[in-house]
Amino acid sequence: MREARVLEVGRIGRPHGLRGEVAVFLSTDRMERAQPGAVLIARAASGDERELVIAQSRRHQERWLVRFEGVDDRHAAAALTGSVLYAAALESEGDELWVHELIGATVVDASGREIGSVVAIEANPAHDILVLDGGALVPSPFVVAVEGGRVRVDVPEGLLEL
Repeated sequence: MREARVLEVGRIGRPHGLRGEVAVFLSTDRMERAQPGAVLIARAASGDERELVIAQSRRHQERWLVRFEGVDDRHAAAALTGSVLYAAALESEGDELWVHELIGATVVDASGREIGSVVAIEANPAHDILVLDGGALVPSPFVVAVEGGRVRVDVPEGLLEL
């Protein structure tokens, strides 16, 4: 069931009503994840996985109310409570940088010299920061290109000196 690379996109809350709807809390800004026809993978705390297809959805306050195909009553909806939702990774559009494309990537400077690998992305009020395996920090504005598992950066002289 999980051949494609998947990312966490949300979590299922409690049932809503009697007809199989559940509250879904999305952790993504890609609203197509909540649209009818979207395919999600629900992983329960027990480790069991189940593919779910959204039949209906609507925004409600800070969450979505969702009915999945084949989940037609409150009892079936309650069985999904607490499941984490995953979906296949989407392709980047334009100049967007996606964390799942950066983690593990090799970082090279403008001359092609290997600097290290990305081990984490830290949120920062000014810019996100790439954390490299050697401890170096690279602010995201210095990322020039991301291609085939490589991140090319053009950093000012001395930035990578520890």
